[in-house]
Amino acid sequence: MNQNNKNHLFPYKYICVEGNIGAGKTSFCNLIKSEYNCKLILEEFADNPFLPLFYSDPERYAFTVELFFMTERYKQLQQELSTDLFYDFAISDYSFIKTLLFARQNLKDQEFRLFQKMFTVLNQSFPTPDLYVYFHRNPDILQKNINKRGRDYENKISDSYLSGIQNSYFEYFRNVLTFPLLIIDLNEIDFVKNRSHYDEIKSYLSRTYRPGVHRLSLSL
Repeated sequence: MNQNNKNHLFPYKYICVEGNIGAGKTSFCNLIKSEYNCKLILEEFADNPFLPLFYSDPERYAFTVELFFMTERYKQLQQELSTDLFYDFAISDYSFIKTLLFARQNLKDQEFRLFQKMFTVLNQSFPTPDLYVYFHRNPDILQKNINKRGRDYENKISDSYLSGIQNSYFEYFRNVLTFPLLIIDLNEIDFVKNRSHYDEIKSYLSRTYRPGVHRLSLSL
């Protein structure tokens, strides 16, 4: 049996792994893909030509970068979530709601109100995840991870910006009542190097949760 045909233990067909910039969501999803017969949906953020411009001049390019992200995410999710017949489940390193949460942080009030109207129309096309997972790390740990991956345009990301993104997520979480949302506190946990931590996170995902927010923590 091939490694990526191993039977999975997850009672979900659509798992979304979210987190702040540098939280490790993409690394985790890639590890899951290497082990199971799942559809992997990764955000194609590197294709956004306005992202380096945004980090250099946020006020000028915020609306442009967020509009580009929204249209690209919409196009990708429309395609990916409708073609999973040959996989046991789908796992994604972002959800469409991310579009609104980052926009709330980056846009001025008038721009955000316009953006929110467009988002609401597009968001009606997508199912909610069967399990929504949020990897939580403090800004200082996120900065270490951001520096490790060496993307020049991310060098200007501040702790305050990361804290603002985090606050947007947690404000959204307060209203989640219709699907299970699992917050996993990771901080300095390196589940790529430490297989036992990776396995522990998988065990969390194998459990059945009631709709609403649940919070767990990994320790070194």
